[in-house]
Amino acid sequence: FYAVVSFDPALMEFDYFVFILYSQVLKAKYFSPWRGEQQMYKLDIGWPKTPELFTGQTFCVAVDSLHGLVYVGQRGDNVPKVLVFSEEGYFLHSWNDTVEMPHGIFVWNTATESSVWITDVGTGKYGHTVKQYSPSGKLMQVLGTPGNAGSSLIPLQFDQPAEIFVEETGEVYVVDGDGGMNNRLLKLSDDYKEMWLTGTNGSGIGQFQIPHSVTVDAFGRVWVADRGNKRIQVFDKVTGEWLGSWSGCFSEDGPYSVRFTADYKYLIVAQLNINRLAILAAPPVGSIGDCVMVHSVQLADETKPHLVDVDMRSGAVYVAELGAQQVQKYVPI
Repeated sequence: FYAVVSFDPALMEFDYFVFILYSQVLKAKYFSPWRGEQQMYKLDIGWPKTPELFTGQTFCVAVDSLHGLVYVGQRGDNVPKVLVFSEEGYFLHSWNDTVEMPHGIFVWNTATESSVWITDVGTGKYGHTVKQYSPSGKLMQVLGTPGNAGSSLIPLQFDQPAEIFVEETGEVYVVDGDGGMNNRLLKLSDDYKEMWLTGTNGSGIGQFQIPHSVTVDAFGRVWVADRGNKRIQVFDKVTGEWLGSWSGCFSEDGPYSVRFTADYKYLIVAQLNINRLAILAAPPVGSIGDCVMVHSVQLADETKPHLVDVDMRSGAVYVAELGAQQVQKYVPI
């Protein structure tokens, strides 16, 4: 703070000018909307209408923006593994077959069809797989070798695959695994053949320690929550080339989930251990640089946000919370 006070009339005008100038610098630094002073989201306390239906640990959530549906994956004995709600919060139906321990969930829409992809980290006869279901829960496709953990690409094997992202073209991105033998990002073609693969266990460029979440932006880049290394890594979606990483925002806790807002201006990141949603400014093109936190949503203690998803039509953010055993909806203000 500028603390020099002059009583010399010849200097008072200069001192006042410096004081005003420095005040404006402070104002720009500490009160800029880019530093999160303006609230961006509010909790929708009426979603869902029947929260008592969450009877297990809610690990993941996926939004079908086209049809106004929300899918929730939960774990537990004798509980429905997938619950389906409307975007207004009304319970529609549930299903349980062939899902052992859901970890990640994703809704894939094309002009002609819709399906739900689930990563299953169970160790039983259905585990270590990525599975595609119809909206009603009919099993359509299994990637991986059910019940067998591994690193093979022919036949395809996973070890606790954490999350999946599917482009409209049908190309698939999988982060594998959630604490198993693999620490890799894998891209598959629409007929599920390897296109490229990157990652081994480690903290170097392109290495991972528990790659936990994956998403793709509108500019041809793949973003991965490298949870154990407390950073986000970015890759070219065509070649798999490493483009950069963000670590400056994650000194307190690593990123658990990555999803873009509907306009791709911001990245929503869940930080489980500090019960926070971080909203980061997304670079449109060019250099990745390092992260800039625009805003944050502080959740209640022991909420433990695990994975999130964004309604790409309304902009609403849905948060699957392990500690609270619920999914909450946040709407843009």
